[in-house]
Amino acid sequence: MGSALVIELKLSQNFKVGTEFKVKINYSTTPGCTAIGWLEKEQTAGKLYDFFFSQCQPIYARSLAPLQDTPSVKLTYTASVRSVLPVLLSARRISPPSDQVHGGKELGKDVVEYEYKQPIAIPSYLIAIASGNLVYKSFSKVQGKEWTSGVWSEPETIEAAYWEFSEDTTKFIVTAEDIITPYEFGVYDILVLPPSFPYGGMENACCTFVTPTLLAGDRSLVSVVAHEASHSWFGNNVTTADSGHFWLNEGFTTYMERVLRGRLLGAAERDFSYIIGHKALIDALKQYEDRPKYQRLVIPYTFGEDPDDAYSRVPYEKGSNFLLYLERLLGGLDVFLPYVKDYVKTFRGKSLRTSQWKNHLYRYFEVNGGQSKVDLLHSVNWDAWLHGEGLDLPEKMVYDTSLADKAYDLANRWNESGHASDISKLDFSHADLDGFTSNQIVVFLEKLESFPETLPASHIHHMDQTYPILNVTGNSEIRLRWYALVLASEASKDFLQGASQWVIGKDHHSPGIKGRMKFCRPIFKALKRIDPDFAIKTFEENRRYFHPIAVKLIAKDLGLA
Repeated sequence: MGSALVIELKLSQNFKVGTEFKVKINYSTTPGCTAIGWLEKEQTAGKLYDFFFSQCQPIYARSLAPLQDTPSVKLTYTASVRSVLPVLLSARRISPPSDQVHGGKELGKDVVEYEYKQPIAIPSYLIAIASGNLVYKSFSKVQGKEWTSGVWSEPETIEAAYWEFSEDTTKFIVTAEDIITPYEFGVYDILVLPPSFPYGGMENACCTFVTPTLLAGDRSLVSVVAHEASHSWFGNNVTTADSGHFWLNEGFTTYMERVLRGRLLGAAERDFSYIIGHKALIDALKQYEDRPKYQRLVIPYTFGEDPDDAYSRVPYEKGSNFLLYLERLLGGLDVFLPYVKDYVKTFRGKSLRTSQWKNHLYRYFEVNGGQSKVDLLHSVNWDAWLHGEGLDLPEKMVYDTSLADKAYDLANRWNESGHASDISKLDFSHADLDGFTSNQIVVFLEKLESFPETLPASHIHHMDQTYPILNVTGNSEIRLRWYALVLASEASKDFLQGASQWVIGKDHHSPGIKGRMKFCRPIFKALKRIDPDFAIKTFEENRRYFHPIAVKLIAKDLGLA
């Protein structure tokens, strides 16, 4: 979990209180550095050069550099990196220009010095570095804005990445600026990493790292970018002081991500996101029935406890629903968003804990609403929301279901057909999904999975034949829900091989996910439930392709650690 770095000062140097001095530390990492994922060239899209990237959240920056690895301490930094391949850091590039590949030198041969500067104080978990065969494509400049935005990836995927993200990324930032405060980091770039990246996205300052599973080809998964861009205000700017209050980062960010969707796509889309998120929340709460303190928003960690053990959708979904509850209680968006803006202004550049957030909330509405708003805040069951455990939210949340209704209707039809013995008489066709968006297909599958009785094996196979897209789509969110449904059914063993091939990136129909923990962890858990030996064998044969963080957590899931 890290150890102290002690620097002894000689008494003969006559240091006095308030004396400032510089300390130079020479250090190197070890082959076991948890923060770094090393990829052989065969694991990249181009298969020409090796690749590496970092992931420091939540507590892995300490394996990368000697520093105070806590979000309660923020730092600025400069970096000079000499490399034979392009280098990206979570800072503003000074040289060479981003649009000049490797400074015009030969990749893999010529050494180029990359200079970066991060003038805004950030928590240590936002320190990031990546290097490989990377090229850049700039998004269109937004008139009147000083910041720039673009995408990095391997040359083989740059056009797909540009198409996926170019239409919406700058819209998210401009809209967030209109709601909150100006974007401060100067540049907002996106780096599409190889498949072993363990998260959907990581909000590294100036350069968000994202998984290639977002390249769905239909822009249906760009909400991840809305989320990571929102972190520029919540997390990267106003920051939780420690992991026990992680919901202040993720709850606010998820809330703002959905506000942005509402502004750009309509109020129904905002509520639709909460509907999708609710299923993920319930699954996460069930996951921690044996460790209920991880069901809380504020987690009382003990000394030496790993915050990754509590990593789930709870702080995202429970946190954002808490803020939505407060928004509705206090008078709606027109009342609540000015508060959010004041919250960011008040704690700009600072780290805080939940008690400080709550005190500010009361102070703001006392000044901007008077006793009536304070009385509403007094009515909140604070203990249930912040410290409560259990398998649902403290309050029943009602969402606009207009975008989910046809998905619910189709799921109900399938559920009602479950007792039919002659599947040839079932009234389903591939046209059932015509006009469905990707997210509506997700909701259809999640609704089916939520019913108390699973469909018979005959019906699962009939669904597979009727909607073949479910088993071959390149949209990873749909594939995850499809496998969750079939692997929990009587037909599970018939889909065991397909699910395992998808999770290790050897699927014939799509590139697979091979590393993103949102997908690979539940699939490996399902494989273990069906055939433990097969699950462990599959993991052991492919573990070197996963990031060290994913390896650690999947091994725990499989009972290997």
